[in-house]
Amino acid sequence: MLLRRAALACSLLLTPFVAAAQTFPERPVSISVGFAPGGSTDIASRLIADRLAANLGNNARVLVENRPGASGTVASEWLRRQSADGHNLMLIEVSSHAVVPAALQGGTSYDPIRDFTHLGMVGTAPMILVAHPGIPGGTAEEVIAHLRTSRNEEIPYATSGVGSIPHFGVEMLAAQIGARFLHVSYRSGGLMLTAIQQGQGQFGIAVLASAAAHVRGGMVRGLAVTSRERFPAFPGIPTLHEGAIPGFEMTTWNMIIGPPNMPADRVAQINRALIATVAEPDIQARLIQAGVAPWTGPNTPEVTRDFLRAELEKYRAVVAQTGIRLER
Repeated sequence: MLLRRAALACSLLLTPFVAAAQTFPERPVSISVGFAPGGSTDIASRLIADRLAANLGNNARVLVENRPGASGTVASEWLRRQSADGHNLMLIEVSSHAVVPAALQGGTSYDPIRDFTHLGMVGTAPMILVAHPGIPGGTAEEVIAHLRTSRNEEIPYATSGVGSIPHFGVEMLAAQIGARFLHVSYRSGGLMLTAIQQGQGQFGIAVLASAAAHVRGGMVRGLAVTSRERFPAFPGIPTLHEGAIPGFEMTTWNMIIGPPNMPADRVAQINRALIATVAEPDIQARLIQAGVAPWTGPNTPEVTRDFLRAELEKYRAVVAQTGIRLER
């Protein structure tokens, strides 16, 4: 009898905790995006939001909230201070958690590894080497050969800003082929592509999702993508790794993170829901159309954290090699 009473007492004590785990989320889950509506990260977050809600269960609702500013660092700092109950998440990309922490003078106010809970990967997105239609060479290999042998310090290349992903991309390319080029900075990816189309910049490395319409319309030449494998939406465009620059690989990416010290049960539930969402064929097709290759490898919080740590170290090495620095 005493054992039964003790068991009953334990059961009653545990019931609120079990119920809490079973009823998450208790209110709408917010996915913050550190950029304005319409960008690639914003699009990816909205593509997965409804299905993530369905896979979370418990009549969940997932809302996307844009918190733009300072390459996503404003939203990242905001997230770091939120409750760890799982209702505030963020879809991040390479700028806020790898490039800026690596290149900013004095670093960011947050540590990309220590100050967040890493929940799972959504996908990776290649960049694309684009060029003015009149640049010499018919293939990526021929264009790279032209860039190697010309008075390349006088060849202008366009980017979407100092310290932007396109800026890092060309500097990584230049380092691998032993060249230097003239950097011409613009305020956005759209202006960068227009400059290349008009010849003010001879070439550049652009976000594939942003450059897709320019490439399809023949306004710029799409020479090679920067991922290790060809991108499904552009199967006819080779990779730089295939021949022009063996070993070259640079991708942007999206992952879901939360505030630090989230409870293990919430982490596991969100991770399972994210894996199920990214595995859905319709979501995969829509992500590819948006320029994102859905994540297909192991997708645990540990894998996600290790992936981010490797990216952070990669950009620290690029900063050390190229001297690219960002100022506050």
